[in-house]
Amino acid sequence: MGRFSVPVAVVVLIIMEDDGRREVLLQRRQNTGFGDGMWDFACSGHVEEGESLTSACVRECREELGIVCRQEDLNLFTIIYKRDGELTYLNPYFELKKFCGTPDIKEPVKCSELRWFPLDCLPENLLPDRREALDAFINGVPLIEYGWDKKIKCPL
Repeated sequence: MGRFSVPVAVVVLIIMEDDGRREVLLQRRQNTGFGDGMWDFACSGHVEEGESLTSACVRECREELGIVCRQEDLNLFTIIYKRDGELTYLNPYFELKKFCGTPDIKEPVKCSELRWFPLDCLPENLLPDRREALDAFINGVPLIEYGWDKKIKCPL
């Protein structure tokens, strides 16, 4: 990678609230070459050339889960600037609580399972940076630098 070539991938945390109990939708990854067999947020993907962050979220929700959401229903809650081996990524994380449709696996080659988990009872094998993002969500941390020798959380 050269100068000005850090890829951006949006990640959507889909939340369902019922009587004060919050659950998050997770997917089990497969055949991707990254974190296969581990749990991940149910929706994520690269931002395409000329696409806004929120329009990328809307597109990915439709493509991966078959749900419809609006850009104005997405709330940015943290950014993780992540180094993973030789790759560096910028990952804006958005919360989504309002959408139409029932989430379903639309990319079965990449996802083997889709399940709601209570926010306070997550699977052990959740991708580590996603666990960091959930911690940021709960604690209001807007920026995390992840994967360098020292992890930095940057509260406002």
